[in-house]
Amino acid sequence: MPPRTRPADAKPARPVTIVAVVDPVAIIASGSLDHNVYLYDTNKSAGSTGFGTERLRTTVRAGDRLIWNVVVLECETYASLDDIVIDARVCEPERRVFPGTDIVYWTGTVKKAVTEPVAYRLKFRLGTLTESFALSTPALAGPAPAAGRPGAVKERS
Repeated sequence: MPPRTRPADAKPARPVTIVAVVDPVAIIASGSLDHNVYLYDTNKSAGSTGFGTERLRTTVRAGDRLIWNVVVLECETYASLDDIVIDARVCEPERRVFPGTDIVYWTGTVKKAVTEPVAYRLKFRLGTLTESFALSTPALAGPAPAAGRPGAVKERS
């Protein structure tokens, strides 16, 4: 008897890490996140785009576990994610702290299939400033349609 194959849509959930590389010295000096935040994720092979920019589009599926964290370019300056604001029908991020440290990360599970990009806001706490800085350009996106499926773009010969 041949082995059973799983339907393409029944792929197991996977962790997807989203990293914000921030330059807090430049942000504090300029008063702006523009060109001072570089976003990456671990899902490029699934179709994520915008790596190294403020406009990261992370490709996700329902059930994917998301993990957000911060890497600081200037190690003497404090930076962390203060909040993540996203449609709660899609994901509800939770603030967590690595055990035995004061290092903050955020995690959440994608609740439903994403058919249109879902923008979200990252709020950063920097240095000793009391005000947070918000970045509203990243988004979660659904996978690109596969050839032969509804919505797929067919290549011309």
